[in-house]
Amino acid sequence: MKSRRAAEGLHRMVLAGILREVMHEIKDTLRATVRIGYDGRVHKTFRGPKAEERFATETAVLRYLEARNCPFVPRLLEAYPDELKIVTSSCGTRVEHMDDGRLREIFGELEAYGVRHDDAELRNVTYRQSDGRFCLIDFEFATILEPLESVEHRNL
Repeated sequence: MKSRRAAEGLHRMVLAGILREVMHEIKDTLRATVRIGYDGRVHKTFRGPKAEERFATETAVLRYLEARNCPFVPRLLEAYPDELKIVTSSCGTRVEHMDDGRLREIFGELEAYGVRHDDAELRNVTYRQSDGRFCLIDFEFATILEPLESVEHRNL
């Protein structure tokens, strides 16, 4: 009986270790927790001051940018408003160093898609090795400069 309980306890510990490996935590702050799943998808849970507003902003901006075919931002795969959680595609790894001019250029490029990032910091730049592209992440403070409907009507 003791050996069975010991085996079950060991099994639980192994499973707990596997689950920790499945979801790699990359950010845990007062505003959000971000984890990367075994499948490469990014799981972000909003918390703290104005969490609902920041969740709504990030989901709206990511949907807007996807509709405009912006190639250098994550795709919103799932959104759970009741949990204030989103799941996105991965845009590579964080960038540690970048020239200030290049940083301004990347964030400026986003404005051509109708969005101002409003947190234009290096911590929000990633590098996607598959196509050699710098990407932008973390849109909870971003501003949509022009509603998509206005752009669509003007292009008709």
